[in-house]
Amino acid sequence: MSATQIIKSEFSFSYYLKITGLLFTFFFSSVILNGQDVLKGVIKSDEGEPLPGATVQIRGTNLNTVSDVNGIFSIQSPEKLPFTMLISFVGHQNKEIRITELQNTIIEFVLLSDARLDEIVVTSRRRTEAVQDIPIPISVVTGALINDAGAFNVNRIKELVPTVQFYSSNPRNTTLNIRGLGSTFGLTNDGLDPGVGFYVDGVYYARPAATTLDFVDVERIEVLRGPQGTLFGKNTTSGALNITTKAPSFTPGGIFELSYGNYGFIQAKGSVTAPLVKNKLAARVSFAGTHRDGTIYNVRTEKHTNTMNNLGAKGQLLFTPNDNIRLTLGGDYTRQRPDGYAQVFAGVVKTQRADFRQFDNIISDLGYDLPTRDPFDRVIDHDTPWKSGNDHGGAFINLDVDIGPGTLTSTTAYRYWWWDPSNDRDFTGLQGLRLSQAPSVHNQWSQEVRYAGEISNRLSGVAGVYFLAQDLKSNPFHTEEAGKDQWRFSQNNTNPLWETSGLLDGYGIRTTNRLQSVTTAFFAQADWNIVKGLHVLPGIRLNYDSKEVEFKRETYGGLDTEDPDLLAIKRAVYNDQEFQASVNEFNPSGQLTVSYDFNKKANVFATYSYSFKPVGINLGGLPRESGRTMLELSRVEPEKVNHFEIGAKTTPLKRFTLNGVFHFTEIKDYQTVVQTPDLSVNRGYLANAERVRVLGFEVDANVKINQTLALYGSFAYTDGKYVEFTNAPPPLEEVGGPSFKDVSGGPLPGISKYAFSLGGELSSKPVKFIGQEGRFFIALESYYRSGFSSSPSPSEFLNVDGYALLNSRIGYKTPDGLSLFFWGRNLLDKNYFEFLLPGAGSPGHFAAVLGDPITFGGTLRYAF
Repeated sequence: MSATQIIKSEFSFSYYLKITGLLFTFFFSSVILNGQDVLKGVIKSDEGEPLPGATVQIRGTNLNTVSDVNGIFSIQSPEKLPFTMLISFVGHQNKEIRITELQNTIIEFVLLSDARLDEIVVTSRRRTEAVQDIPIPISVVTGALINDAGAFNVNRIKELVPTVQFYSSNPRNTTLNIRGLGSTFGLTNDGLDPGVGFYVDGVYYARPAATTLDFVDVERIEVLRGPQGTLFGKNTTSGALNITTKAPSFTPGGIFELSYGNYGFIQAKGSVTAPLVKNKLAARVSFAGTHRDGTIYNVRTEKHTNTMNNLGAKGQLLFTPNDNIRLTLGGDYTRQRPDGYAQVFAGVVKTQRADFRQFDNIISDLGYDLPTRDPFDRVIDHDTPWKSGNDHGGAFINLDVDIGPGTLTSTTAYRYWWWDPSNDRDFTGLQGLRLSQAPSVHNQWSQEVRYAGEISNRLSGVAGVYFLAQDLKSNPFHTEEAGKDQWRFSQNNTNPLWETSGLLDGYGIRTTNRLQSVTTAFFAQADWNIVKGLHVLPGIRLNYDSKEVEFKRETYGGLDTEDPDLLAIKRAVYNDQEFQASVNEFNPSGQLTVSYDFNKKANVFATYSYSFKPVGINLGGLPRESGRTMLELSRVEPEKVNHFEIGAKTTPLKRFTLNGVFHFTEIKDYQTVVQTPDLSVNRGYLANAERVRVLGFEVDANVKINQTLALYGSFAYTDGKYVEFTNAPPPLEEVGGPSFKDVSGGPLPGISKYAFSLGGELSSKPVKFIGQEGRFFIALESYYRSGFSSSPSPSEFLNVDGYALLNSRIGYKTPDGLSLFFWGRNLLDKNYFEFLLPGAGSPGHFAAVLGDPITFGGTLRYAF
């Protein structure tokens, strides 16, 4: 694509966002303005402050809504008067109001405060509960904070929840971990299952690329820490991100938001909901679009790269034929077309190879030098285009039926993923690796049926069955292709035949592969209240996994020759490989939690769980030994996880929560990706470390000083190490020495020992500004993490320094739903690495994924 075409594309994208917002407003205004009677009100505390998020219900109907950030609500009235309205807000006394006539004015309702803090309600245990009452370490990020803090994807959520780690060199190569565990660090091999479950509206998203998507119309995100296999359909050994989007409502409403910032940032988001058939059928349609220019300059192409270019939309229908049945049909589509994820040259180390195989000598012999050796110059000269075409979509049907004391839920879903990448894996302007592409297509089908509810006054729980089928295949093939300079990178002796003109130019491999997998499971967890305050919660999971792989790799190109010596050189770089493999495992697992509620202000809990991560299979090629393909490495043993934790949740003072937990996890046969200097093993291969352990403690606090000042803080100490890993690959600086190394006692990659988030918001008393009464506010969010290893085997050089980020926003909001604020991220303009990774073939250089520089802008939002 030419520069002119790119400019046109970006202009069209921005124009599209603006026009889309206008069309949304016009199209749905006829639905919302339908002439039905609407009751409007404002909910305030006994201190005279608005109460955002208060629940409003019409007794005997399905009509309900919540108040907005200014305490304002509007709700459709029943056909007949009088009716009773119920208003509730955690931390305040419920209120019932008898409505005998409708008024055209906004009615004020006052709720009296009680002694408890405003609590957040979640559904992680498949029923509605206050988060402080759940014996699980859980962090909740509300949709309001997500929107205000600009945390529109998982990478930004980690700044609010320090126990979450997120690394992405592109959407496919994405790692989402909790407490340092979950997925392999740095590079993705499709033959492994993630250990952190990623759920949206009850649907499991199987591919890690889904975690790079922009959020669309999120109500809240629940981050559950520790194994959750007895609560969720898909097994999760490290935790889960349970995302709930906003549901259709029978009360008309909507929100539109437009943001502008530096680097050409523009983001538009909108959502509209309305009844289609009174009290029976409602709809919600949402969209989000983000564009930002690149933050890295490519001197070869003379343009910036690492752009954002994302579009997403979601639609839902809610059908309620009666009070006991709720049927939701939803569909979504997200499209990402960034010019990026380019990595920058970050440094070079001397390996144990001969001098002529060192990176600096290689590029000197080729008459090349880097445009800069300072990664924070943000300059590259890569000759292979970077692109990451990433499409996700799907549909689901969710049926909730109230039966007896509980609810029977059926969730049926289909999802697909389409991936079209291009990478420059030598990280230079040389023609080392000309092509590195792994286009893929993935389809998944899932079905979950569960029952959750109160079985008796002392016994409640959840039980369900789950089915997941996946089909992942190359589309049509994966390609690795050498360029004219690759001979010098691959040269392993001084034989002059390496310099044969065109020997490796255009020489490469095309790989077709397919992975088909099936997971079936039964899961259950009970909550038995033995005596007042004492609960015992046993859980069980029975899981069966089956995986089948077809792998075929064929060489092509390069110099057409019959010379056996030249052919031997070519085969030393790339070789043909073909294998079929299948694995299957049946794994029982379970957990036991004991909790005790001292009173409404404090409860403690202790948990032991035995869980597993399913059997894996290599899907990126296998390494060779003395010219032999090591087929015995095709199978990767399942992880066996023993996990302990003990914690407390307290509300020591009114509007103040303080929670803490200590955790210890030991894993046998830890699944890891082994980096290898063998170019033909695309992105490394999978292996097992004998034993690892992770321990730590976490503290979370929230305090609301008054109606104008709220503060929060989270701290995590995490220590992870290889207890035993005797056959680890050598780190980058030891390439060329022994093939394996004992790294027992070394740190696990990606884990910072210390991490914390600290923030708060201060708002003014109501004031009049630009003819409107509203509030000024200022908010700060800070995030810190200490340094961590960025190498599967501990390295002296591949370590990321600790860093701190400061974000802020300041603005004004009115009771009418209008808000305007200005924001800044990384206000101290801190230069930092997300993580480091070695160059292909391990000649000694390594690259970095850079964190964003300082960004700033403004947001205009209107809710109705």
